Amino acid sequence: MQTATTLLAAAKAPALDSGDTAWLLAATALVLLMTPGLALFYGGMVRAKSVLNMLMMSFVSIALVTVVWLAAGYSLAFGDDSGAGLIGDLSHVGMAGIGPGSLHGSVPTVLFATFQLTFAIITAALISGAVADRAKFGAWLVFVPVWALLVYVPVTHWVWGPGGWIGARLGALDFAGGLPVEITSGASGLALCLVLGPRLGFKKDAMRPHNLPMVMLGAGLLWFGWFGFNAGSALGANGLAASAFLNTLAAGCTGLLGWLFVEQRRDGHPTTLGAASGAVAGLVAITPSCGTVSLLGALVVGLAAGVLCSYAVSWKFRLNYDDSLDVVGVHLVGGVVGTLLIGVFAAKAMTGGREGLLYGGGLAPLGRQALAVAVVGAYAFAVTYGIGKLLDRVMGLRASEEEEYTGLDATVHAETAYDHGVVGHGAPVGHAVTALTSRPAAQ
Repeated sequence: MQTATTLLAAAKAPALDSGDTAWLLAATALVLLMTPGLALFYGGMVRAKSVLNMLMMSFVSIALVTVVWLAAGYSLAFGDDSGAGLIGDLSHVGMAGIGPGSLHGSVPTVLFATFQLTFAIITAALISGAVADRAKFGAWLVFVPVWALLVYVPVTHWVWGPGGWIGARLGALDFAGGLPVEITSGASGLALCLVLGPRLGFKKDAMRPHNLPMVMLGAGLLWFGWFGFNAGSALGANGLAASAFLNTLAAGCTGLLGWLFVEQRRDGHPTTLGAASGAVAGLVAITPSCGTVSLLGALVVGLAAGVLCSYAVSWKFRLNYDDSLDVVGVHLVGGVVGTLLIGVFAAKAMTGGREGLLYGGGLAPLGRQALAVAVVGAYAFAVTYGIGKLLDRVMGLRASEEEEYTGLDATVHAETAYDHGVVGHGAPVGHAVTALTSRPAAQ
């Protein structure tokens, strides 16, 4: 006969939920699709002579980060804290101790680990946009796994790991990755483009996107995958996932509209590139806040990101850093906006009790968010700058002038976009006719 204690223990034991598991399986596939979507988004924004190289930088990140994550990354990010909330332990190296029956809440642990892996993949791939047209592909193959272990993994433990100092100890909120994904990629992109220096012809040549329909297709795939990114972070098929889903849609829409408003007011015409960029900016900003703010908050977060990021992409011309595809202007700035505004718009109905400044929570929540943003941004920038400098000294980080001038597709991969039908109608590589854009920052 079972005792009351035995029955109580059984009631509290975690049990697999087939609905939660089915949803997280779908969400994981959606997030993985975001990296090919990013490849198309970035690939359309570069000049035709480097489009295949841009696609390759995203696709190879899938393979590199997967190997690193399964070997040690997951254990260090989500293993038991080793002390002070800074890093996890090595109890799950090589996914040791995790089998089909292991559970993380109501879903298999192996599925949770795979879901988190897709986040790590796209974060590394995002950085490639800052160094487009001029980074050595061989150096990128070394940079990605080193960066994943030294930057992404520790920050992920800080924010989401057991006992992490930002999430568990400081109490800062980040539902789906403003800190580990958006701010680390943006700050790291800034560091790496400073190490590399500007492209040949920066601020002189018109480096326009070679294929705007490709950009729009990539943005659409990113938006589609983002529902898995944000709503999947609820780790269950429930009301929180549904709210995060709607908040994601809403913020993407107001981000798009905000960017187009700025373009119309500033330049006299809205552009397709602006629409795609504005949607992405809104999605970036809502990532940390989709599970903590109300629908009204989501609309404001997206709008603020669309407006601010549309101005931020021009900073590189005044400050003289060549962030080729605006990783800093969109992901760093958008991530900061979304993470900080949690301290303003956090709603009790979403958080389960905690509130932002607007709802009477005072300045303390905003202060916690600001501290997390500052530390993560500074850490990601400093470590990435160090990695970049070391790689540049050891093997060289930048392609030669001849390779850059000719195009990385032909010189590195021995193929061109024209060979594969990307540039049509016999247009020579590097001279594809493109639509004019008022945003020369994205070239």
